[in-house]
Amino acid sequence: MNYSDFKIALQEVPGEISICFTINGCELHCKGCHSPYLWNKDVGEELTLKKYTSILKKYKSLASCVLFMGGEWFENELVSYFKIAKSLNYTTCLYTGQTQISTKIKNQLTWLKTGPWVETLGGLDSPNTNQEFKELKTNKILNHLFQKN
Repeated sequence: MNYSDFKIALQEVPGEISICFTINGCELHCKGCHSPYLWNKDVGEELTLKKYTSILKKYKSLASCVLFMGGEWFENELVSYFKIAKSLNYTTCLYTGQTQISTKIKNQLTWLKTGPWVETLGGLDSPNTNQEFKELKTNKILNHLFQKN
């Protein structure tokens, strides 16, 4: 599983400081995609277990959540990486353009953002969006947290 980068993110998961990994290999190819370079699974750098664990330990005192932007196409690896995050007391989140993901992945998540990018509908900050940001324990849709009054 290759990743383009990781960053500390403040807005993607409300109330959390997230270590955000951007994973290469997206097969959706949404029209208007802001990152078409992510479609190629062979670009970026391999996210090894050693590197991943090192990053999580390094930022443990700063971040509270591990977020993957994509990666559901590497199901077994993603599940194992979420399990590691949970064992280090991180919450977990996946942003996917899919409308459904496997139960195996869902079982490892605190939050899940689903839905492909549709330019005319906008993202989570749009009241017209097709995307959903959901807390899985309660099954509550939390899109309102992204939208201005």
